[in-house]
Amino acid sequence: MNFGFSEEQDLLRSEARKFLDESCPLDEVRKISEDAAGPGYSPELWRQIAELGWVGLTIPEAHGGAGLGWVDWVVVLEEAGRSLFPAPLIPTALAAHAIERFGNEAQHAVWLPSLADGSAIGTVAIVEAGQAPGPAGIGLVASRDGESLVLSGEKVFVSDIAAADLFVVAYRFGDSPGLALVERVAEGLTLESQPGIDLTKRIGKISLDAVRVAPENVLDGANGEAVSALLDAGAVAVTAEAIGAAEAALALTASYAKDRIQFGKPIAQFQGVKHPLAEMYVDIESFKSLVYYAAWCIDEGHEDAPIAAARAKAYASDTFPKIGIDAVGLHGGIGYTWEYDAHLFLKRAKWVRPAFGDADWHYERVAQLGGL
Repeated sequence: MNFGFSEEQDLLRSEARKFLDESCPLDEVRKISEDAAGPGYSPELWRQIAELGWVGLTIPEAHGGAGLGWVDWVVVLEEAGRSLFPAPLIPTALAAHAIERFGNEAQHAVWLPSLADGSAIGTVAIVEAGQAPGPAGIGLVASRDGESLVLSGEKVFVSDIAAADLFVVAYRFGDSPGLALVERVAEGLTLESQPGIDLTKRIGKISLDAVRVAPENVLDGANGEAVSALLDAGAVAVTAEAIGAAEAALALTASYAKDRIQFGKPIAQFQGVKHPLAEMYVDIESFKSLVYYAAWCIDEGHEDAPIAAARAKAYASDTFPKIGIDAVGLHGGIGYTWEYDAHLFLKRAKWVRPAFGDADWHYERVAQLGGL
């Protein structure tokens, strides 16, 4: 059994790295993310990555995508994370994943082509204020009006609401959680952008006041199955991005430690610097392996997918923020300045920690799924 990446996947990584280095270095990332009046991403770069096939990477070829798997998608996400690339890649892919897995052929035909070519941007709305991220934490109420559902409630921590055309909204009808497709133009839908710690990740709150959802916009997968699967996919996706961001933080810090001279020699030679750098490397390699297995489980429909996703996200949520803190601290005073890039990776780590469930929630899931 070959546990390495294929030649095609290595080529995909190489091309992604080349594009991001040339088109969106950190100076450009700052320019895009610090533009408060902008959408939080570059429409031109979005068009280009859509043409490269990144946006529709996991969408079937029959609906305009590349028809590749989640392991291939992880390769792109790692490189996007390494550059802190500001784009609605993950939310759009998650919306497409939900529709592909739990939608019918008609829903596939309506939404997947436009999500694949980037002409439509999607996002997911699952989390509610003060509630756990899983199916048990969904309080947004759905009622029946004829054949339609009527949704009322609020969702928070919704990515890229300023750009999204389509929202995959988790709701509860009686005791059964489910997913519904709500378009941006839906009557009764209110969007509110909110400040976040990571300027490369725009977030906000949506409010639904008696929003009507026709039967053709309700996804299958009741009883929480669809919500749980979407949370697992989201946890894997943001952790895959975290791999690249954490590796970039480590590379930045290691490079500085080699150049910074103290007491006549580089600080990289001191144990107080070498040991934290070694621990950062070990932690990254650990959750990297967990992510790769989780992505494989999603591709194969393996029964381990929920526990594999929980392991990866729990470990990353614990260790990535520490990596970010150590990266800033090992730079000394310069690490705390706005002009230096170290804080950008710390802020990404702080954003990743609660996204799709924090460490405590996922460790509890691991225990439950493991029969403890």
